[in-house]
Amino acid sequence: MTSKKKTRLRRLIAGMILLFVAVGTAGMFMAYTFIFKSNLDLKGRPSVHIYIPTGSTFVEVREQFIRDGIIRNMRSFTWMAEKKNYPRHVMPGRYLLHQDMGNNELINLLRSGKQDPVMVTFNNVRTKEQLSGILSRQLEPDSLSIIRLLNDPAVLSDYGKNVHTIPLLFIPNTYEFFWDTSARQILDRMQREYQAFWNETRQQRAGAMGFSPEEVGIIASIVERETTRTDEMDRVAGVYINRLRRNMPLQADPTIIFALGDFGITRVLTRHLAIDSPYNTYINRGLPPGPISFPEPGVIDKVLQYEDHDFLYFCARADLSGYHAFAETYGEHLINARKYHRALNERGIMN
Repeated sequence: MTSKKKTRLRRLIAGMILLFVAVGTAGMFMAYTFIFKSNLDLKGRPSVHIYIPTGSTFVEVREQFIRDGIIRNMRSFTWMAEKKNYPRHVMPGRYLLHQDMGNNELINLLRSGKQDPVMVTFNNVRTKEQLSGILSRQLEPDSLSIIRLLNDPAVLSDYGKNVHTIPLLFIPNTYEFFWDTSARQILDRMQREYQAFWNETRQQRAGAMGFSPEEVGIIASIVERETTRTDEMDRVAGVYINRLRRNMPLQADPTIIFALGDFGITRVLTRHLAIDSPYNTYINRGLPPGPISFPEPGVIDKVLQYEDHDFLYFCARADLSGYHAFAETYGEHLINARKYHRALNERGIMN
């Protein structure tokens, strides 16, 4: 082989080597881009949540990403998803995405089902409808599916409750849930929380009072609506317990408001007292069939530690402090009531 041919051959080999290196480098760069480089555009935000509904397909997940506009290169995302067999492992839930996530990390997260939990808080709840709205705004089940469950006697019997007493299963607090928790799973969770709250100590205390945990909860719901002063709740509870033990009607205005379903009422009038309802404690003796709110755990404990006294009546104090004046006899109660109404009149307040 001549020297010229050898030179051309060496140049050819060198060129091929450079070509292979270039191709390899480009391939490595493409692989890095497809696998590891961030493929998210979170519009300047460091992180966002993505919600994948139960039963979603990979096509639906892709469409959701497209609608949200947070995937830069859908072709590379799809390629990586297929390589990792994600289309057959779509997991519902609420996932926290970070701006620096590449396709590999993103798909690993979505495949894993490792959700970012939701902290659900409910307090000061009056009705099942209100609770359903609170839960549906933070979890996947819609309010209709939740309220249907809360009004289904067959389902509620599994939890030892009925359509009236089911609110007692929901002890107001803050709870950690996964977003895709079903309506039935919500009930399962709340039953565990209810059982944990009603420990042996509380059950024994209720039994010593002569009441069931449900009856204590119903009393607590009334006490909670009668006074905002926590330091007199045990005394108010004592009044109702005294009335129950004497078979006197509770005559609790909050139960009338609940029966009317109008929580904007600030004053119960004589015409309101005629409403035909099992929650009318002016007509019916004993406790109503269920709570008139979702009683706070602290109020339940106030009832369990009620003040033992002889008071049978109470009304708002004349000093308009928000506290109540208590009386053992109806005559004393009338005196307290006149003082209160006189104080209102002196201040020009309609009563």
